[in-house]
Amino acid sequence: MTENSEKPVDPNSLPYRPCVGQMVINWNGHVWIGRRAGSQNDSEGKGTWWQMPQGGIDPGEEPAAAARRELFEETAIRSVDPIAELPRWLTYDLPPELIGKAWGGRYRGQKQRWFAYRFLGDDSEINITPPPGHDAEFIEWRWTPATELLDLIVPFKRDVYRDVLAAFVPLAQPLAR
Repeated sequence: MTENSEKPVDPNSLPYRPCVGQMVINWNGHVWIGRRAGSQNDSEGKGTWWQMPQGGIDPGEEPAAAARRELFEETAIRSVDPIAELPRWLTYDLPPELIGKAWGGRYRGQKQRWFAYRFLGDDSEINITPPPGHDAEFIEWRWTPATELLDLIVPFKRDVYRDVLAAFVPLAQPLAR
């Protein structure tokens, strides 16, 4: 239901929100994840979930440019080399209790393009304090083995994460510095 109406929202009448996601892999082969800050009507619902950086694509913006912009806005990370792009869109639907609430009630879920990056910087580069005009996405962050990700992700996104991991886990290997 929408906040202003008692009529249920038909999810099939809503589009998917265009979005990008980024798997950032450090020299040890671990993946960057952040614990969601969460807020009222958050698209994640209640819980203490972790996720890789992700965010919306602005009108007219190319997915690769959106991925770099979102990565910087959420983490301050700039020192990355792109190593892969998932060549297809992945989608997930919001659970029924979030339809009509998350993202102002405008979307049924997200369609995402995913990118893998090798982090080349030092951990001191990472800053989850949002730039002016942006809300905090994360309250903490860490590097984690890719094999641990699925248990940390909000349940309704796990199918997308399975596809991302299937494509990118072979890239999450330690490298000599």
